[in-house]
Amino acid sequence: MTKREREITDPAKIDEIINSCSYLHLGLVDDGMPYVVPLNYGVTKAEDGHYILYLHGANKGRKLDVIRKNPNCCFTMERNVAPFEGRMACMYGMTYECIMGTGKITLVEDVAEKIESLHLLMQTQTGHGGFEFDERMVSIVSIMRIDVQELTAKHRPLPGTEAGQ
Repeated sequence: MTKREREITDPAKIDEIINSCSYLHLGLVDDGMPYVVPLNYGVTKAEDGHYILYLHGANKGRKLDVIRKNPNCCFTMERNVAPFEGRMACMYGMTYECIMGTGKITLVEDVAEKIESLHLLMQTQTGHGGFEFDERMVSIVSIMRIDVQELTAKHRPLPGTEAGQ
């Protein structure tokens, strides 16, 4: 990370950002070419503390074909994004908080894990639970699991604010 003063290292703040973003951008490599797609996600932590992100989608298509060929992935997510103005062109910018990470993505086949992942996805997306899923429902979607290997977070507050000094 080039601008260390923007790095977020507080685990609670990182959790807050990950649990409150609406979507992520999933980056894959398709025969040497980048392929990025925005997706909703659900999040949890493994017993060893690493993040696990769950994604869902159709049972066929380019994304799944690419994942089957190359399970390496990256992702970004952001929140509180807003432009700000400056006195001159180089002083304009954006405020934000963001997460960037890498990991391995696998396709989930276990029905119980698929059901749990959809509960996590709905919790992350709606802020509440109580949704019901059965084996038939999960058979018509694919579930992708990212075991996060590396994660960084950063922010850019509004210049001149207390958080920006």
